[in-house]
Amino acid sequence: MEIDGSAKKERRDRRSSSKIEIPLDTELEHLPVEFRWREWMMRVEAIIFAASEPVRRETLARVVGNGCDIDKLIADLRAEMKPRPYDIVSVAGGWQYRTKPAYAHAIKASKTPTRALAPAISHHEAMVLIAIGYFQPITRGELSKIFGKEISRDTIASIRGAGLLDTGPRSPMPGAPYTYVTTKYFLSAFGFETLRDLPDIEALEDAGLLNRTAVVMTDSAIENMQQADEK
Repeated sequence: MEIDGSAKKERRDRRSSSKIEIPLDTELEHLPVEFRWREWMMRVEAIIFAASEPVRRETLARVVGNGCDIDKLIADLRAEMKPRPYDIVSVAGGWQYRTKPAYAHAIKASKTPTRALAPAISHHEAMVLIAIGYFQPITRGELSKIFGKEISRDTIASIRGAGLLDTGPRSPMPGAPYTYVTTKYFLSAFGFETLRDLPDIEALEDAGLLNRTAVVMTDSAIENMQQADEK
């Protein structure tokens, strides 16, 4: 059966119209103030719940009105969640749903498959990663001085393969070796909002896990640490 030209055109028009995005009403001026706020709360909560990574402020700002105080809105959401076993937390420059630590033991005991936030890395790799977090940008040679033994390329490759590590600028040292820096995923995976949330370095030194006096730090590493202290 042959379809005439007008029928074909009508079908094309319907397909085209179905792809048109209807602009989202962010201001909601037709709603009373309390209902408007509630709708903004629901939108923000839905986005954070659905997201696979921390949601940044600018993302949430796309679905609420210009006059919406996002910090206050998040605070209201968290207040409603106080009796719940989960919360919205600030990590890696955004917000994300996380189970409250008090229920971690129950979740582990249930043996229920969960979304793994922190990738599986060895204890040694974790300590190397923490050292990079403190002293970045840092070379593999400098890491070896911190730990008093060679840090292998395989160790660096394993951490990088987990998405926790990236290549930084070339070092001004002879040979211009590569430096390494942590990623935003590193912050998210371990629940840090910024690098200032890293564990106390003195505690790690007391435990014999790090020796920061042994490392020959680059000028850029010193500058980065000074800037972090000033913030």
